[in-house]
Amino acid sequence: MNNKKEKEREELHKTIWKIANELRGSVDGWDFKQYVLGLLFYRFISENIENYVNENQRQAGYKDFEYRNLSDEDALMGKDQILSEKGLFILPSELFYNVRKSAKNNDNLNVVIGNIFDNIESSAIGTTSEDDVKGLFDDFDVKGNKLGNTVEERNEKLVKMLDAIGDLNLGNYQDNAIDTFGDTYEYLMTMYASNAGKSGGEFFTPQEVGELLARIVIGNKKEVNKVYDPACGSGGLLLKFAKILGKENVRQGFFGQEINLTTYNLARINMFLHNINYNHFNIARGDTLIHPKHWGDEPFDAIVSNPPYSIKWAGKSNPILINDERYAPAGVLAPESKADLAFTMHMLSWLSPTGTAAIVEFPGVLYRGGAEQKIRKYMVDNNFVDTVIQLPSDLFFGTSIATCILVLKKNKIDNNILFVDASEEFVRNTNKNKLSDENINNIITLLKNRKSVDNQAYLAPYEEIKENDYNISVNSYLKKITEEEQIDIKKLNKQIKEIVEKENIIRIELDKIIAELESDSNE
Repeated sequence: MNNKKEKEREELHKTIWKIANELRGSVDGWDFKQYVLGLLFYRFISENIENYVNENQRQAGYKDFEYRNLSDEDALMGKDQILSEKGLFILPSELFYNVRKSAKNNDNLNVVIGNIFDNIESSAIGTTSEDDVKGLFDDFDVKGNKLGNTVEERNEKLVKMLDAIGDLNLGNYQDNAIDTFGDTYEYLMTMYASNAGKSGGEFFTPQEVGELLARIVIGNKKEVNKVYDPACGSGGLLLKFAKILGKENVRQGFFGQEINLTTYNLARINMFLHNINYNHFNIARGDTLIHPKHWGDEPFDAIVSNPPYSIKWAGKSNPILINDERYAPAGVLAPESKADLAFTMHMLSWLSPTGTAAIVEFPGVLYRGGAEQKIRKYMVDNNFVDTVIQLPSDLFFGTSIATCILVLKKNKIDNNILFVDASEEFVRNTNKNKLSDENINNIITLLKNRKSVDNQAYLAPYEEIKENDYNISVNSYLKKITEEEQIDIKKLNKQIKEIVEKENIIRIELDKIIAELESDSNE
């Protein structure tokens, strides 16, 4: 593992743990998560705007210029330029640095911070960034009772959080080896997974799994046109492309849709935190299966997703859906109780002729019969299924099940499917399994070589898959080979006979002891 990465991660975890300990018992874990992420975001956008204005002014000849020292009146003169470039505006007096500096002596701190967040959101009203900024701080309730029953209690906790996040050594955010926001989110997730249950993990994919998905889709490319995730959660999978390729090499931007309000807000925050400009991302809210928001933006060269497993959807109860151009080609809809392959068909429909989709799938969709088998038949017969990868168990928050990755392409040069067994490619990290850099490289190598390797990969011809009733689960083609010990029946019988004889001797000895004890008690 990268030493710089681990050092930065350890420092971050210490800071979050310190905040958690100071607030233990007073703020519910999941509410606490919103405060940490909200204040981290507030610090980031404050410093991002400061750096932008400072750089412009210094290039203009004002060498010692500091935006944080400017009066609000003077700052308003440059508001339009900052808005057009950054999508939001913050007055100098409302910057994280200045609010933190006077926080301990501010009796109205919670109200002040609440008003600042309102001002940041309202600064974008009427501009092209309005939809990207609206509601970003909805989950950050500084005026209610979640932080404490009195104003004093709330302010005391806010001061502690401002100081802890202000002390965090972020350095140059873009140069950090870790994804600070993603790591914060992941660490909070592990801290509170026990009382969060499924709600914690269903919209979060561990970063290393995201890295693998992105590298599968990127292949040897140095750039992609645009990246799409129809169930984007907090946006982490999309942002792996910015990390690996550089955000400028995702030429037309980052597209995602999310149904959950909280995570939809987190996804937009995450884009800003990664310095992705508001005009370079389009995160929409809604039900992708029924109301997809990116008609006209498709097709996409790069699609990655970890959609929710086996959730209910309208399916055939909605008579319009069978004629929907995304689902109609298969001639059947995914079962109402299992929407997995509805997401898959949606992504296949919006995949470009030269693109790649990598989708985390619940294992049942690869072998179950009925409508799901017919959908697999459609995908296999049309040569869209490129690779199926069996992942290790216990990688994801909220579930220990061993999931799979389904890789789809529309421009395959053969009609074979590669099956990869990566179930042993993991390192044990605390209470979860994790993919190391070496594990990821091993999997990618098998995909690139695209040939059968004992116990690791099998390149199955189309005819074999057809004969296997379109079952595309990895363990149907790659059986785990274990050294079976030859059983010597004569030797086994001899051992049993010896055990029985020993037991008989022990029984006789016990009977003697019991008889002697009974004899003694009768005397």
